Amino acid sequence: MSSLTKVGRFLAALAFGLLLLPFVALLSETPWSELGSILTSDTVANALKVTAIVVPTSTAIVFLIGTPLAWMLARTSGPLATALRSLVLVPVVLPPVVSGLLLLSAFGRRGLLGPALESVGIVLPFTIGATILAAVFVALPFYVLAAESGFRELPATMLDAARTLGTPLDRLLDRVGLRNARAAVAAGLALAAARALGEFGATITFAGNVEGATRTLPLATFSALEQDPDIARVIGLMLVVISIGVIVLLRNTLIRRPR
Repeated sequence: MSSLTKVGRFLAALAFGLLLLPFVALLSETPWSELGSILTSDTVANALKVTAIVVPTSTAIVFLIGTPLAWMLARTSGPLATALRSLVLVPVVLPPVVSGLLLLSAFGRRGLLGPALESVGIVLPFTIGATILAAVFVALPFYVLAAESGFRELPATMLDAARTLGTPLDRLLDRVGLRNARAAVAAGLALAAARALGEFGATITFAGNVEGATRTLPLATFSALEQDPDIARVIGLMLVVISIGVIVLLRNTLIRRPR
């Protein structure tokens, strides 16, 4: 701090204030006297119900399909691995609405797989299945990157020792990888769950905003802004508290303390 000039300190304080002020404003505008009635209202209850299904389910799917992908990326190199890693990163930088458009193009009724799915009775758009798929699509990169980092840090000697002791190649992931990269995997799951919880753009584009069916907490916040801003503030406060909880959970991973 002492190495900063006065201008630098002012700019740093300005940046911190820019981040802090909206939270202070939300707290000041939250209708604390109506908190109980709003939290038990149908609007919040329905959004919580959908969110309570979407977030755990999408996080479980991310773990199931993302763990082998993270392991493969960690254990391979070359142009193909680089291309795959780049593809995994794309949803992170895509505008959320474009992510929803991609999902519509692939799984919509007129999409690439839509007619085939419909022929077996599966229609995804505007269902909770679409909400879950949107959450998986946007959350998967966060888990894969965190888990890959953990797998990549495993000493080669550990893997060699496991092979020497007779561990089959197809069992290295669960017997060595997951056991010794638990912190990275847990961090990735927390980040994926938080991203799934906060998903908005892809969901509203691909799954719609149907109360009790596809309307999660972020979508309920958006809808309430037009009808009852107090409800929006309370839901927003809930999401802030949950987000802070994730940061606290991951403080040792995300926030490196100076030595």
